[in-house]
Amino acid sequence: MARDVLLTFNPGSSTIKLGLFAIEDGKARAFGQGAIDLRHTPLALQLEEAERPLKVTLKSHAADDLHDVIDETLGWLASHFESDKLVAVAHRVVHGGDRFDGATQITDDTLAAIDGLSSLAPLHQPQSLRLIRAVQKLRPALPQAASFDTAFHRTQSDLVRRFALPRELFDQGIKRYGFHGLSYKFIAGQLEGQGHVTPYRRVVVAHLGSGASLCGLKDGVSRDTSMSFSTLDGIPMATRPGALDPGVLLHLQKEKCMSLDTLEDMLYHRSGLLGISGISADSRELVDSDATEAHEAMALFALRVAREMAAIATTLGGLDAIVFTAGIGEHQPTVRADIAEHLAWLGVRVDAEANAAHKPRIDTADSKIALLVMRTDEERVIADEACQVLFPIEAR
Repeated sequence: MARDVLLTFNPGSSTIKLGLFAIEDGKARAFGQGAIDLRHTPLALQLEEAERPLKVTLKSHAADDLHDVIDETLGWLASHFESDKLVAVAHRVVHGGDRFDGATQITDDTLAAIDGLSSLAPLHQPQSLRLIRAVQKLRPALPQAASFDTAFHRTQSDLVRRFALPRELFDQGIKRYGFHGLSYKFIAGQLEGQGHVTPYRRVVVAHLGSGASLCGLKDGVSRDTSMSFSTLDGIPMATRPGALDPGVLLHLQKEKCMSLDTLEDMLYHRSGLLGISGISADSRELVDSDATEAHEAMALFALRVAREMAAIATTLGGLDAIVFTAGIGEHQPTVRADIAEHLAWLGVRVDAEANAAHKPRIDTADSKIALLVMRTDEERVIADEACQVLFPIEAR
């Protein structure tokens, strides 16, 4: 039976995740997911459909505009799902600034606004723009939608979003925006669906992946987050440093004569777990390593995460639950245990057996704070928001 298909793109700095959704009665039903790693040669589309993995080697090469890659990908999908019809494409866009407080259909005006925010997310925004423009060129009649990572955090107060800088800078957009909002929106929805919102009014969600941040939810609404103006802030990440004394940057520029380009490269690509360990940006390798530097990198990561959790709990006025999600949060029990150990003074207690088995609930019966492990699904949020924006009548 023919299906109307929505394709989602979720780009990272060097990868593109795809989601395939059938549109039924204005709602999205997932039936496939995939990824293209732009760092590999030759390029390959890794696809999973009905739990069957497929690997498709692509003839195209990664270029500045990605037109050839997207053209070949769309062509293969059309051939493989020949009875289906692609009716829309939806994208994750990291930065929506103060312009976008929710998903939007992509028009010339909204595309220009998204482009105008590129300087606020130089690692991620250009990737989204490349994909949007590639689809525009290849399928100009195909409607497209954008979902923004920053939108979920627009519920935070101006007090939380301010830096202690001259007031006029806040009005010029120098403020805390927050990121990973699509992941946090999914987790908030899952908590509500599982009936957790009432007993767990104050929740810190830890989105721990190669990019990592924390979000404080109160009754399912974002009230604080660790990332702020850029994706560099907050807790240490795979290659990004997290919170950093700005005096360090001034010193490196003035005393070490470090150029802006070199400084930017260091902050985005040579810091974090990679910078501390000097071994790898992959926490799995570091956890398994016997090197002192690897242990120090992971110890610093756990300490900074725990400290930021306690800080966000101050904004929330307490803490009822912690949710671990994303690659590290979902799959690395050692990291979860180390973070929880730093929070033992709050009454946090980990059930070692449940944690090792990746159970959905990993706290002990006497723990004062619930510890949950939940899988996130940003593609699901992108698809649901696209349906609301592109198919509003059917969605109702």
